[in-house]
Amino acid sequence: MITMTQTLVQPTTLPETTTVYHHDRADTPQRPRRGLLVRRLPFTVTVTALMLIAGLVTGALWDAAADRSWFPRIAYGLPAFLDGAWWTPVTGAFFALEPGIYLPMVGSFVLLAGYTEFKLGTRIAAVTVIGGQLIGVLGAAAVLLPLQFTDWAWAQELSGHLDLGFSAGALAGLAVVSGTLRDPWRLRVRLALLAYVAISFVLIGALADLEHLIAVIAALILAPLLIDITPAHRPSRREWRLLAATGLALTAVVEVVASVIPADGPVGSTSLLSDSPVGVAVTVVVVALVVNSLRHGRRLAWWTAVVLAVVNVFAAGQFVIGDEQSEFAGLIVAMGVLWLVELSALLIGRRAFAIPARRRTAVGNLCGAADPAFTKGLLHRYGGGSLSWMATWPGNRTFVRPDGRNLLAYQRHAGVVLGLGDPIGPAEQHAATIREFAAMADRTAATPVLFSVDTRTREATTAMGWRSAVVAQDTLIDLPDLEFRGKRWQDVRSALNRAARDDIHFQLVTLAEQDPTVITQIRHMSQDWVADKGLPEMGFTLGGVDEALDPEVRVALAIDNSGHIHGMTSWLPVYGPDGRIRGWTLDLMRRRADAFRPVVEFLIASSSLAFKSEGAEFVSLSGAPLAHADTDLVDGVPRESAAVDRLLDVLGANLEPVYGFRSLHAFKTKFSPRYEPMYLAYRDEADLPRIGIAITRAYLPGVRASELVRLAARH
Repeated sequence: MITMTQTLVQPTTLPETTTVYHHDRADTPQRPRRGLLVRRLPFTVTVTALMLIAGLVTGALWDAAADRSWFPRIAYGLPAFLDGAWWTPVTGAFFALEPGIYLPMVGSFVLLAGYTEFKLGTRIAAVTVIGGQLIGVLGAAAVLLPLQFTDWAWAQELSGHLDLGFSAGALAGLAVVSGTLRDPWRLRVRLALLAYVAISFVLIGALADLEHLIAVIAALILAPLLIDITPAHRPSRREWRLLAATGLALTAVVEVVASVIPADGPVGSTSLLSDSPVGVAVTVVVVALVVNSLRHGRRLAWWTAVVLAVVNVFAAGQFVIGDEQSEFAGLIVAMGVLWLVELSALLIGRRAFAIPARRRTAVGNLCGAADPAFTKGLLHRYGGGSLSWMATWPGNRTFVRPDGRNLLAYQRHAGVVLGLGDPIGPAEQHAATIREFAAMADRTAATPVLFSVDTRTREATTAMGWRSAVVAQDTLIDLPDLEFRGKRWQDVRSALNRAARDDIHFQLVTLAEQDPTVITQIRHMSQDWVADKGLPEMGFTLGGVDEALDPEVRVALAIDNSGHIHGMTSWLPVYGPDGRIRGWTLDLMRRRADAFRPVVEFLIASSSLAFKSEGAEFVSLSGAPLAHADTDLVDGVPRESAAVDRLLDVLGANLEPVYGFRSLHAFKTKFSPRYEPMYLAYRDEADLPRIGIAITRAYLPGVRASELVRLAARH
């Protein structure tokens, strides 16, 4: 991800008498924010306040509560219940054992219980958190009650311990509220939570760890009684890969942590691992070598992980089958169970790991280089959107359906398959094309994304469970009734009049058919522009002179009487399903350094009138990349993802000082266009960092992040 230390934005100067209205701010009175948090999260705020007050009044904030004489009367645990102190689950919830524990205890409660209350409401949150705390505390005591009379040293010791805090209830709240998350986050959060409480119990085994384990398991079982939980979808190939890779890495981490910090838990001492550094080192090295390839679905990595898991499970099985007596038997069996879980994930999800070695990978039509003639044939027959002609450009690849009637242009960067615009072909097959495109990307361990798609394509991806966000707004000028009359067209009329006064003439030509001197002038003009920026011309949705040389692309020129070109714009055809050109999309814009100022306005206005006379329905000024309207609504619907909006804002802000995307978006408002949103469709918020890198590389191939930051700061 590209970052900058500052963003240079020139403020807009307004007359002193101008009144500025801000959405949802100036049009409604500002309400006082005091008490807002209390009204929204009364349970969380009340419990947190009681924790702090209790610690302050008793001095537990600076002196350990466990050292106070009143500690046995307020702490909960089996000894307290055997003494009849049944009130201790209530009193003990508001204290911490040590002053240093207060910050993590209070902070985690505010975060977890607050999120639970925010999502589920106060009543259900209170029932969940308080109920989870009681189940955890009482359940731990119930487990230890009979075990204290056994030879299990861990149980004997723990049966005499007392505990404080509200952590079991907070974790129970997270377990329940995880049921409201959409797939795949529900599965991820629940597995992470279970892994945390299970590993903490096995390796550490403190009284709190036992309480956490019981509370979380109970909360997951009882969650359907408290909230409505939609049935979970079956994990995709991608989820199996992520699950297996994460599990393998986690297993290695557990072995390393246990060997570095030995502890005496319910399975015995972990010092065996610290006494076997070679075995731990071998496991870590193997895991480090295969975990990334496993995440990408490589078959060899899967086989390596399976062999490693089988060896560890077999070693643990020897202790069980052979009935060997060892102080480390419990630990070995516990680690064997952990490896058995990993082996199960690998075997159940084996179909997700079918990709051979990279050098032998055959990915079929996903890696087909763009065939401009084939793509143009589909556009001529079925039509396309305002960006569809860009699918014919060099540098793009095309995913083609087996029937050859539908394709999707894309580029691949940073492990992301970045689809460009909407599918091309029969409209009724677009949804199927997107599904097959995503499936093909998934089989090749790539992340599928669609960039700058229209509302219909966005609806198709939404039906697949994808997310979306506005990346730009297509600016459209309807031509049938276009007349540059009225105050709103004053700037455009001024540009036309200025050109007439300076004897600047308009020509709409096919650049490939022009005299070489004309093409040379345009190339020099473009090179001067690039030299001024200090970066290469951008790609992806922004073409250059080579793309303007396409015989089906029209080029508008502003030429004076001496034959000098003051500016140029290129226009891409937009075909309809009847094989007729419905409109034109603005692509390349260049002006000579000493050209008259409104030359681009002159070219756009003159081109619009020329296309109108030819019977075109509209011209698209295209969407400025990474620039969109500053609004919280799209088609009257709230934006779906604040995270992706932040991502696009970061990219747009970093590129703005150099390329002026947002300034370009503001410039196009001179033509009073109507707007249609253009979306980024993606599967998962976890993909956003990689998507940001892919988009940057697509627009600026070969440009290093440090180079971009330096130039942006200079501008």
